[in-house]
Amino acid sequence: MRNQVISVVVAALLGLAAWQTFIALDEKGQLTAAKWDPFGEATSWTTFLLPGIEGTVLAAAISVVLAVILGATLGIGRLSEHRVLRWSCGCVVELFRAIPVLILMIFAYQVFAEYNVFRSRDLALAAVITGLTLYNGSVIAVILRAGIRSLPSGQSEAARALGMRKAMIMRSILLPQAITAMLPAVVSQMVVVLKDSALGYLIGYVEVVRSGQQLGAFYGNYLPALVVVALIMIVLNSTLSWLATTLERRLRSGRRRKGQAPVVSPATDRVTIEAPVLR
Repeated sequence: MRNQVISVVVAALLGLAAWQTFIALDEKGQLTAAKWDPFGEATSWTTFLLPGIEGTVLAAAISVVLAVILGATLGIGRLSEHRVLRWSCGCVVELFRAIPVLILMIFAYQVFAEYNVFRSRDLALAAVITGLTLYNGSVIAVILRAGIRSLPSGQSEAARALGMRKAMIMRSILLPQAITAMLPAVVSQMVVVLKDSALGYLIGYVEVVRSGQQLGAFYGNYLPALVVVALIMIVLNSTLSWLATTLERRLRSGRRRKGQAPVVSPATDRVTIEAPVLR
């Protein structure tokens, strides 16, 4: 009963705040039809919004692929039996996790510009991708390492008893389970990549936020432009989450069809990982 009362009070306060915001915007003329008419024109989309969406998706897609590759490399490296390799990968991960994404982007932009690494038109894109890849690759490395270490040690021991090498154990037994188990966390990180691509606005990269700002400046409707940009980002993030959920469901169902047995996670006491049955 108490929780229901609190929920009602919170909902009422949120509704009141929304109503007050609506009234304030209406008094400032931000809700008039003239402010929203430009979004019904093809020029607004072909000149501003669609190029911005393309820039956001391009930077995020490339960054996700590179971050997964980097994260897998560093994550497996941190599990190596070689102390130097393990220590080196750990230092790289902790270094780039500690530096804000924006600083990584600005630093990469300055380095690329100083040494003419990329053409001027690709400079901002390269800096955005570099910053997103280094930071999110380090985070994915931590996720992958934690996913592998959370698996029951008996599987590795049984595989070694069968004469399997460590590389084969990692590739055939541990990684497939860890990838399935950590997929929700990786998807969350992909959403972070998509949202953080908006930081490219500060180094001149044309993405959806910058395009929205340019559209608002052109038509004099900054607030409606930001609302539309926010809706676009919500659609992109929701689509990404839906695709990832579909992929996760297919991976799990595929493992069940192959006769793999579920393993109970010690942390949750629930079936969370599909593990192969060693025979």
